[in-house]
Amino acid sequence: MTTAVARHARPPAIPLRDNSAGVVLTGAATALTGAAGVAAGLTGLFGPPRTLSLGWLLPLSGVYLRLDRLGGFFLLLTGAVAIPVGAYVIGYARRERLGPVPLAVLPIFVAAMLMVPAAGSVTTFLLAWESMAIASMVLVFAEHHRRSARTAGVFYAVMTQLGFAAILAGLLVASAAAQGAGRFAALTAVPDGARTAVFVLTVAGFGSKAGLVPLHAWLARAHPEAPSPVSALMSAAMVNLGIYGIVRFDLQLLGPGPRWWGLALVFVGGITAVYGVLQASVAADLKRLLAFSTTENMGLVTLALGAATLLGAAGSTAAASVAMAAALLHLMAHAAFKSLGFLCAGSVLTATGLRDLDLLGGLARRMPATTTLFGVAALGASGLPLGAGFVSEWLLVQSLIHTGPQRDLVVTLAAPLAVGAVALTAGLGVAAMVKAFGVGFLARARSGEAAAAREAPPSMIAGMTLCASVCGVLAVVPMVVGPVVRRTLAELPVTRSADFTGLGWTVRLPGMAGSISPGVIAIVVAGAVAAVAVAAALRARRNPAAAALPLWACGADQPTHRMQYTATSFAEPLQRVFDDVLRPDTDIEITPLAESRYLVEKVAYRARIADTVEQRLYRPVVRAVRLVAAAVARAHNGSVHLYLAYGALGVLIVLVVSR
Repeated sequence: MTTAVARHARPPAIPLRDNSAGVVLTGAATALTGAAGVAAGLTGLFGPPRTLSLGWLLPLSGVYLRLDRLGGFFLLLTGAVAIPVGAYVIGYARRERLGPVPLAVLPIFVAAMLMVPAAGSVTTFLLAWESMAIASMVLVFAEHHRRSARTAGVFYAVMTQLGFAAILAGLLVASAAAQGAGRFAALTAVPDGARTAVFVLTVAGFGSKAGLVPLHAWLARAHPEAPSPVSALMSAAMVNLGIYGIVRFDLQLLGPGPRWWGLALVFVGGITAVYGVLQASVAADLKRLLAFSTTENMGLVTLALGAATLLGAAGSTAAASVAMAAALLHLMAHAAFKSLGFLCAGSVLTATGLRDLDLLGGLARRMPATTTLFGVAALGASGLPLGAGFVSEWLLVQSLIHTGPQRDLVVTLAAPLAVGAVALTAGLGVAAMVKAFGVGFLARARSGEAAAAREAPPSMIAGMTLCASVCGVLAVVPMVVGPVVRRTLAELPVTRSADFTGLGWTVRLPGMAGSISPGVIAIVVAGAVAAVAVAAALRARRNPAAAALPLWACGADQPTHRMQYTATSFAEPLQRVFDDVLRPDTDIEITPLAESRYLVEKVAYRARIADTVEQRLYRPVVRAVRLVAAAVARAHNGSVHLYLAYGALGVLIVLVVSR
């Protein structure tokens, strides 16, 4: 995988009159399915638990659905992402000429995702999970005319099925340890030894879907190659269901877990957050950058879950409740700003056919609405004040700082290290988003495609605006989602005894000193901006009339795009600092003039930054699998006599072992 991105190849054009009805129907079905998920989520959150059993729908076990507060939270989250995507896909599909298969599968994908948190038994959950995986695989293959999309689809298919195998094994162990129980309510009686095995297997399986390191590699491949509405659903909704699996099975049904469970989640989450933001900060592909940003944010959520588990086991109930609230609030914030980010990237892609930041630029004048909306997404992903992710990251840091007087050596050592990981992640996250927004949108156009870009159609703007509105609510008045967070916290063992009332107009820390008022910050900033604007207008009246004069640029002509930073050059200092982690492959070619070896005709710089984990871990495993497959293939030579000999040898081994 390299930082260079080829121009986006579009499939052969399809007449719009043949596809318009299907596009509108897909958008409406996706949005309505999402609205049904929001309604079901609110019902689960604010009503009593509800169950539905359909014994005839699935052989042997039937389908069993149970709607409670935890499932309602993730239903609400998933449905809320699907609504703006449904509006957005109408304009996107017309521009990108999506075929009938992805149009038909998109609402099915949303419905399958909604089934996952609504499942109340192991078999129903596995059915919904696999349905979601298959639907997402079909959508990743939607643009199969491109080789990169086919490669990404195969990679994603392998990873998702390996994750499913781990989940299947973990839930089978849990069900067998609970004496064959299939419904979730009965899985609470799993013995300690089996709990450990289930925890390891389920964290591996669900962690692969959430994009936790080292099982994250599919995100950087599948998200850039999938259609942008699909990328938004996968990054803002589907990966959340990986977190849901960890919360449901490991923290609720099997929890509260031992201290080392929390320590393991803190470690994995911290490594994932730092590694993800490092890769995002040096990525030149806009969608690849956003995909690694997803890895980063899921790492922060996992770190918060681990901190809540670790602090709860150490007796710091108040700090544990703040950490868990930070995880839930960050899930909501990430769903809002990441869906907005991918939808804006899709608008850029449809307008220019480009994802490479080194070839973009100049979009602020040509696509002002998309530029403004991407700025909202970038601010949220940066974790800065007035951004959607600010309050949740502030809560996470406060929970790690205010652990109280601790005699627990593990907490004493882990909390400062976790704070350092969050701080490093936040700093690099700002750099990554400044690069994406500044180089991709505010700089001069670096290609003809970027110079000829035009604004997205109204349906795409409407979907993005809806996401941006949610970002604004979470950034300024998080008290709106306070009841949702409190009711979800009441479902989890580690926070059940704590009454979290901190999400008001002023965000407070229950049982701890500290508060912040995002609304007041917004008012102060707005007032300052207005004062500066008024002062500038008054001063402009007293200034003399402007005169047009030739630009003095040290003897050079007018500034060009070659005089400004590219995404690659912007990230080069970070690349040098973290050279041992990123391991870039760089090459500089200098061509001298024919008349003199001291004068240079041109300099060519090439940089490729691959996923280090993929190179060091995945490739050796793939080579080993290929060697084993080749050996097995040689054993199958088509000889019936040889196969009979294999059978006889197998029977002999069974007889010896059984004796």
